[in-house]
Amino acid sequence: MDVVQEIITSWPKDEDTLEVQRREELLFQQPSMGPVKLRSHEPIQAVHFASAFKPIKFARPAGIYESHHLRVEWQTMANFRQPFYHRNADVDELSYQVCGTRTLMTEYGTVDLEPGDFTRIPVGVAHDNYGIDDIHLLFYIPAPVKECGPIVRRAEARDLQFEGWAPKAIPEVMTLCLGGPECDIAASLVDETLLLEHAKHVDQHKLIPVLRPHAEDRGTSWLYKSEFVWVGHTERNPGEQPAYYRHRFGDEIQCQISGTRTVVTQRGVIDLEPGDYICIPTGVPFTDIAHEKTMFISILTHHESPPVAPITKTARPATFAEIQKLRGVHLRNGE
Repeated sequence: MDVVQEIITSWPKDEDTLEVQRREELLFQQPSMGPVKLRSHEPIQAVHFASAFKPIKFARPAGIYESHHLRVEWQTMANFRQPFYHRNADVDELSYQVCGTRTLMTEYGTVDLEPGDFTRIPVGVAHDNYGIDDIHLLFYIPAPVKECGPIVRRAEARDLQFEGWAPKAIPEVMTLCLGGPECDIAASLVDETLLLEHAKHVDQHKLIPVLRPHAEDRGTSWLYKSEFVWVGHTERNPGEQPAYYRHRFGDEIQCQISGTRTVVTQRGVIDLEPGDYICIPTGVPFTDIAHEKTMFISILTHHESPPVAPITKTARPATFAEIQKLRGVHLRNGE
């Protein structure tokens, strides 16, 4: 009899959890309820965006998941900057650097970002980006959002933002509705020098912080928290057998960054590779099996945020026999 641990969470509502023991095979057996008819649910589905850089012309960020309470986007920049400064009226704007490098220029300082860096731009702060072979993810979350992870460095006031930069009068656009398209509420030209020199006069603790989880951290490290959304970083190694999780108050969006793994849920089994994105609904227990060292970003959201990108694959039915086989293969490989 295979007994596993299941952790039932109240995240992101609060920190409470309930740990229970389960016979794993029973999690995947549909019960007979007599005259009670249970609902039919769709299997887990994935969308995909490239995780390796390929040069393209500038285009606005591509939406991945979206609601009135969360917006997740994918963006790439090939040795250019966006054509305007952006100022959010309603959200903090978080980012994660997937590949390449990016210079983030803001009223709260300028910082060069490398793969693995997280940042948060506070609501109302103007910002622009200059990317080189860059892919990054954007998370628009209603303010306020607080940092919970380790700060490794901060932005700084600079006279030269990046090699070849020259200040000019440039458009500035302010938006509502989580930075989405056609949500601009004001636009004008702005003196870039005056905008960026603001960083010379703010308190040091307001300069944009860069977060990275500790190298020794395993499992999930929650780096940002708001009232309804948490953002975290998760690492897995082959041979690990993490507990099942079930969230009472939120869906969990997972963004596969590196490595491959199989996600096991009551709504199906799905194989993930870098660039895959899935959403595990509220109340559905899930775990995963790493096929190599793997890393993904977890986003807990209390409000449903459906995909706005095309579906690229669908989970297959979950059976206990397949789960045992997947684990057995990796036990043999590890011998």
